[in-house]
Amino acid sequence: MHTSLLMKSTLFIILLAVAFNVEALDPHYYDHTCPHAELIVTNAVKKAMSNDKTVPAALLRMHFHDCFVRGCDGSVLLDSKGKNKAEKDGPPNISLHAFYVIDNAKKALEEQCPGVVSCADILALAARDAVVLVIRGPTWEVPKGRKDGRVSKAIETRQLPAPTFNISQLQQSFGQRGLSVQDLVALSGGHTLGFAHCSSFQNRIHNFNTKKDIDPTLSPSFAASLRNVCPARNTAKNAGSTMDSTTTSFDNVYFKMLLQGKSLFSSDQALLTASYTKKVVSKYATSKEEFDKAFVKSMIKMGSISGNDNEVRLHCSRVR
Repeated sequence: MHTSLLMKSTLFIILLAVAFNVEALDPHYYDHTCPHAELIVTNAVKKAMSNDKTVPAALLRMHFHDCFVRGCDGSVLLDSKGKNKAEKDGPPNISLHAFYVIDNAKKALEEQCPGVVSCADILALAARDAVVLVIRGPTWEVPKGRKDGRVSKAIETRQLPAPTFNISQLQQSFGQRGLSVQDLVALSGGHTLGFAHCSSFQNRIHNFNTKKDIDPTLSPSFAASLRNVCPARNTAKNAGSTMDSTTTSFDNVYFKMLLQGKSLFSSDQALLTASYTKKVVSKYATSKEEFDKAFVKSMIKMGSISGNDNEVRLHCSRVR
């Protein structure tokens, strides 16, 4: 009996080590090999943000999409080649942008510390900087030491949680990656910086079901404003809406609007359909400090999902 328990405990530890690269990651990983690595990445993000206010949301989303497919290995950065269609060309990633920020940071790093800093680490640092450099954004030390993957397949982007997911599907998606319900709610708060195209929430404002044209959980005035921007037909390609009313500030307004029936995605509204997630939403809506603390913890946890390879790419968009 004791032997069986020991075997189960050992198996659990092995699985945990496979799922998370916690021991291999260290905030001081580049202290000696590339001491100015963080500053170089920060400068690249700052420069991009001065020309494009959508960069912070883009980098945060890019990091999330990288970690949820094959772990945090920079595979989302690879270009399609030949017959292989890469992740960035998968349907959920078509709207990803600002890859040039990572490329610019990589170029500067290669000049300073050739072959040292991985693209996956650059992306993790850039996502942190994206939050820090907007108004009221929290900061944190990013554990580093990720390695870059060589495989990127568009078909695997099906693993990403969809904006139409219900609470059970969300829990399963996050749980498979070792992320808790608290992580789910906290990371959803990253939508405070986001923008969504009409196609991501059309299902809530047109032909919702056989009885209702509009999702009844939506605020009527909010739904009307969304329908004005996103009519049933002839929607402009880039039409859409910001995820909350303060897109240049990292705050808890997303949670406040969610409780007011002013969320965009079905997956946002899904957080209110279970008592345990609704309770967490209410806590974050009441306290930005609690949200910041949880978000930082969840970002570090998500960013520690292990990747699949052990090399440092010289170019983030292609393998050696």
